[in-house]
Amino acid sequence: MDRSANNSGHPRWPLAGIFVAAALLLSACASSDDDAYSEGAVERLYNGALNLLQNEDFEEAAVAFDEVERQHPYSIWATKAQIMAAYSHYQNNAYDDAVVAIDRFVQLHPSNRDVPYAYYLKSLSYYEQISDVGRDQQMTRLALKSMQDLVTRFPESKYARDAELKIDLTRDHLAGKEMEIGRYYENQGRYLAAINRFKIVLESYQTTTHVPEALHRLTETYQAIGLVGEARKTAAILGHNFPGNEWYIDSFEIVEGGPKPVPAAADQPETKPWYWPF
Repeated sequence: MDRSANNSGHPRWPLAGIFVAAALLLSACASSDDDAYSEGAVERLYNGALNLLQNEDFEEAAVAFDEVERQHPYSIWATKAQIMAAYSHYQNNAYDDAVVAIDRFVQLHPSNRDVPYAYYLKSLSYYEQISDVGRDQQMTRLALKSMQDLVTRFPESKYARDAELKIDLTRDHLAGKEMEIGRYYENQGRYLAAINRFKIVLESYQTTTHVPEALHRLTETYQAIGLVGEARKTAAILGHNFPGNEWYIDSFEIVEGGPKPVPAAADQPETKPWYWPF
């Protein structure tokens, strides 16, 4: 995996500002002689972890940041080390560990200034595990929920805009899953099951790119079971909302050609394809 960018093309180093702030604060801490042993120890530990992270030794960096918290649990660096450990897990593609660390950080420090970033990092940890539409979409649903939580809780944060863009992408992906299952049923001649899937796209994912095809597939399936009036109505809706669209052209040819015979397979009970996760 290219560690220079995430799925959206954005850099995978969103904590660069924290690195700079950390260095400045550590410098200030080093000038204090009140507790030289404690400050010196935590400075060395945190700087060591930071060096590992910047050298892309992410697994060891996560361990080192955890050690900062273990040895100095009540220092300001312990709090910072928790979110940095989560970030190290994320960079290491250890997404489950990242999510666990993030949830712990938010639970322990709900009012910390880095909480919006923690929500964003959790969303990315799910988002980068999204698989193609032929597989289980649990990660897509988790990514969508996490991003919606971020936008709802921190709408003015600098992470909300990117989350909103990714929300659109995840919704489009989930609509694609419904379309894939609908096409499977249609190809098997199980038209009622197919209709239900295409309707889900129209009712739950109205702003996605899959709507024109969903309307076309509905036209096909209505025509196939002899519901000519419904087929014409659906084709008209497609033409009204997406004039000139290639799916409308195909739908127009279907409704002008008359109803198709209904295969015997259409009357068989609904069964789910092997990849359907529920």
